[in-house]
Amino acid sequence: MSNAPRAQQIPRNWGDDDTNCHILHVDMDSFYAQVEMLEHPQYKNKPIIVGHSQPRSVVTAATYDLRKLGIRAGMPVSQATRIAPHAIVTASPRGVYQQYSQQVMEVLSTITPVVEQISIDEAFLDISGARLRLGNALNIAALIRSEIRKKVGLPASVGIAENKSVAKIASAHAKPDGVLLIPANSTAEFLRLLPVGAIWGVGKQTQRALEKYGIETVAQLADLPIRQLERIVGKAAAYSLHRLANGIDTRKVGTPAGEKSISTENTFATDLTDPKLLHKLIIEYAHDCAKRLRQGGWVCWTVSIKVRAADFTTVTRSRTLRRPTDLGTEVAEAAQDLLNVLGIPRGGVRLLGVKVESLQAAAAGVATFLDEENLNLEKTERSMDKVHEKFGKDALRPASLLGD
Repeated sequence: MSNAPRAQQIPRNWGDDDTNCHILHVDMDSFYAQVEMLEHPQYKNKPIIVGHSQPRSVVTAATYDLRKLGIRAGMPVSQATRIAPHAIVTASPRGVYQQYSQQVMEVLSTITPVVEQISIDEAFLDISGARLRLGNALNIAALIRSEIRKKVGLPASVGIAENKSVAKIASAHAKPDGVLLIPANSTAEFLRLLPVGAIWGVGKQTQRALEKYGIETVAQLADLPIRQLERIVGKAAAYSLHRLANGIDTRKVGTPAGEKSISTENTFATDLTDPKLLHKLIIEYAHDCAKRLRQGGWVCWTVSIKVRAADFTTVTRSRTLRRPTDLGTEVAEAAQDLLNVLGIPRGGVRLLGVKVESLQAAAAGVATFLDEENLNLEKTERSMDKVHEKFGKDALRPASLLGD
């Protein structure tokens, strides 16, 4: 469920010239809510909030009618139900959504072998090699949507463009259940109609920094001298933002290979009941996983925890991130939220683990937020890696892990 801003004035038809437009972004429409409707036919066409009823649960997804009321991903479920008391709150086990996701990706793999899944409900395709067999880009997009609807039962939207960044923005403006082709020679015109927050990777902090200088649209960002932009967001972020605002994105669609997940877990001699100690362990395990991600050149899209109770009952919970990461701070935050929702089982915790999954090669080019805070975190954690290499893992630790 995307919270990225969309421009209402964007035309829904930019013509059918698909010259050099080989990149498709397929994004499932309200994926979690639609899965709930398939799993529970009585919920069909009803207002649905996907989440749990526990006090700290947050919204995973919501149907479009509820989004119009202001309900969004990450909002506390308690707040969402105050806005829409008539909504149905429901959530299936994580494995159910994974099964539907796998079915969708299997459909996409019949179109082209060049598929890059970037989250549970979206993927990029390079259709360069599929045109001779399947026709032009619009025909292929129509085929994809038809096959997913027929074989999986879910609606999907498709953005078509000459590069990944524009294709992703296009799919957001094709929703719900539509297709939007941005011809290569219309890329600049399309982007200049957008709010600056629509650029892939612009987070709230960067958006606020830009707006402080009166930069509210992609057109203003594209026209800003890069030296001036560097003073606002820093040199590295300025270069990336300037290119994206001008429609330049050379990242290729790639299929990640190699390691599928990284995990750290421990079985305790005595069952643990202290929530502070368990959260300290979460932080330690998260930073261990993140360090191994950086060593392998990976970023992860999914964070999960594993909790085994004193009676040997084992429960896992996972969350798909809004952007991929290799930072222990972000892995720990997601894992701690999962533990908060799950709670500590009666009798205590016999085993605790943190796992990062849905790995993608960092060098392949991935969506990242360009906030200064994240850049500082990255520098800090990479510096910590160097200290560990020279002086050992206990030489430098997060402050929350100091002490007994």
